[in-house]
Amino acid sequence: MQKVVLVTGASSGVGLALCKRLLEEDEELRVCLACRNVGKAEAVRAALLASHPTAEVSVVQVDVSNVQSVIWAARELKQRFQRLDYVYLNAGIMPNPRLNIRALFSGLFSRKVIHMFSTAEGLLTQEDKVTADGLQEVFETNVFGHFILIRELEPLLCHSDSPSQLIWTSSRNARKSNFHLEDIQHSSGQEPYSSSKYAVDLLSVALNRNFNPRGLYSSVVCPGTMVTNMTCGILPPFVWTLLMPIIWLLRFFANAFTLTPYNGTEALVWLFHQQPESLNPLTKYLSATTGFGSNYVTTHKMDLDEDTAEKFYQNLLELEKHIRVTIQKTNNQS
Repeated sequence: MQKVVLVTGASSGVGLALCKRLLEEDEELRVCLACRNVGKAEAVRAALLASHPTAEVSVVQVDVSNVQSVIWAARELKQRFQRLDYVYLNAGIMPNPRLNIRALFSGLFSRKVIHMFSTAEGLLTQEDKVTADGLQEVFETNVFGHFILIRELEPLLCHSDSPSQLIWTSSRNARKSNFHLEDIQHSSGQEPYSSSKYAVDLLSVALNRNFNPRGLYSSVVCPGTMVTNMTCGILPPFVWTLLMPIIWLLRFFANAFTLTPYNGTEALVWLFHQQPESLNPLTKYLSATTGFGSNYVTTHKMDLDEDTAEKFYQNLLELEKHIRVTIQKTNNQS
């Protein structure tokens, strides 16, 4: 039976590299590209089919920063597929990242230089904004929109005969200190990306607790430090040129510098081959690359507790109720 894979944010970066690698692994897959920009997604679809002419690749439009868009996309997916075997929750944003130059240069000459480059801890702040749903954009895009997608797709994900897998793109930048249950959207802070990725880690743990008995399993992955569309804007091109020799050197001392989206997908592809029942729900799976360019997967125990994860999950359920009521009122008025 053909496996069905849904990938959000599939038109560039890690999502695009993942689709290429999955089809190299198994050309019989049915791959669905879930993207905001249909034009880009169709171009990616054409390129994938040119390399894998017997593959089945489709496109669904979804903007995970808009709940109504997510609901429409889920409705379309339920018409197309009877089940989803893998859902890669990869779409994400880091808007207007600002670099703390002072922290960067002080870190360059400290013992924390490798940790600093691996995690970007203390280096990046972002300017967030409010979406049409009245939510913080980073939170809705990276966390809540995907949460609603899962909720809408439950009939395709929960089966007794064989398990389905959720695989989240998290980050080494997921910091417990940047997340607070009293402000799950990080509306009062300056590091919404870090907060959202820690929220993803919490949500994955809570989903396992609530859905494993129904055959749905969740894992989180960190693709490592890469140069992508998301990271290129952090620094001017000439600064990247100056830093790259340092980063290449650091690869011999730390495994986090995957550098390319292809390398960054190592853990995501590895999870594709695992039995989800055998995975530890408190483990984060990290793509790693040696100084000589060999890829492998390593693991890290997540810095969280299951009670906080469950409280966060309940907060999301309450927020979902509120948003659905608001959407219903808007639809009735229009």
